[in-house]
Amino acid sequence: MRLRDRIWPGLRTRGIVLEFAVAVLSTVAISAGAATGDRGPVSLAVFAVLTAAVFVLLLTRRRRAPFVPFVLSALLSVLSPAINGALTPLAYAVGRYDGRWPARITTAVTGVLVVARPWDGGPAGDQVSRWLGGAVLVLLPGAVGIYVRTRTQLLAALRERAERAEAERELLAREAVLDERTRIAREMHDAVGHRVSLMVLQAGAIEMAAADPGRVQELAQNVQTAGRQALDELRQMVGVLRGSEVDEGAPLGPQPELDDVPRLVEQARDAGMTVELRGELPAVDPAVGRAAYRIVQEALTNAGKHASGAPVCVTVERPTGSLVVRIVNGAGAAATAVSGGFGLVGLAERVRTLDGRLTAEPRLDGGFTVEAVLPA
Repeated sequence: MRLRDRIWPGLRTRGIVLEFAVAVLSTVAISAGAATGDRGPVSLAVFAVLTAAVFVLLLTRRRRAPFVPFVLSALLSVLSPAINGALTPLAYAVGRYDGRWPARITTAVTGVLVVARPWDGGPAGDQVSRWLGGAVLVLLPGAVGIYVRTRTQLLAALRERAERAEAERELLAREAVLDERTRIAREMHDAVGHRVSLMVLQAGAIEMAAADPGRVQELAQNVQTAGRQALDELRQMVGVLRGSEVDEGAPLGPQPELDDVPRLVEQARDAGMTVELRGELPAVDPAVGRAAYRIVQEALTNAGKHASGAPVCVTVERPTGSLVVRIVNGAGAAATAVSGGFGLVGLAERVRTLDGRLTAEPRLDGGFTVEAVLPA
């Protein structure tokens, strides 16, 4: 370790220059006091030694341990009042760099006493002047040092608090982005997956209706329409996932709700499924309506994949305080589409966030039932 780091740890060149300047100015003040006759009873040689000692203490210990050089300087000033010139920067240093109140109080009492020198006696006016001098030389710089220390600590605490708040905001922003991307991924699975499943079913229906050109043309047009819609939705969702590269001017369609279930059922019928819709569609909260729509969509998609040709019944009921959506399909032929297995998991999570209940289980006749109870 270099000598500079041992004496002034953590100080840059500007701080070291300041320490030299304070030590030199204090020494000049001491010498000026001696020139006015405040050297006291000590000889010039002893006074020079005392001044050199104070200079070294100021230069090396003013920041690291200011209480020790202040007490030593106060004791030396008893021998030579001219040493009082060093008490001012040292009193400031105690208030600024030493947070112990006992040390501060001791510094204040000792410094005022050695400056006032009540043991010298003299006229009352002189004694009052000395006491005032002690207050100016010791108490005032000490109070300034305490103020600077308190202000520095307060600013550091505020800066740390602001940095912590900024870090928390960034964390919340990241969590919000992650939640939004998870939601978009769920929407992508529900919307795009449903349309692709319909395309697979319609493509299979084309093969079955090869002898009917009109039916083939109709099914091919349905496949084309579903493909375009799937591409549009996929482009919008991927654009959002790309973050800053998203086209702000890209149109985003409104989220489907419960009123869109009949259109969903009609699309499934166009794809060749046998679907019946029962019950009325009441007005519900938009979040509940979107969840109900996605539940019907996922259930129809699964029915088309895993129970091809089986009839499906979609029932919507509105008992007091809740909305019940039930999708029941019968047993059908083996599915040819591959399932990722995450649809029901996503539905369960969606229903859970609404404080609802989801039941998905096979039936004794080989079919399957999906039932959701949502608060409404």
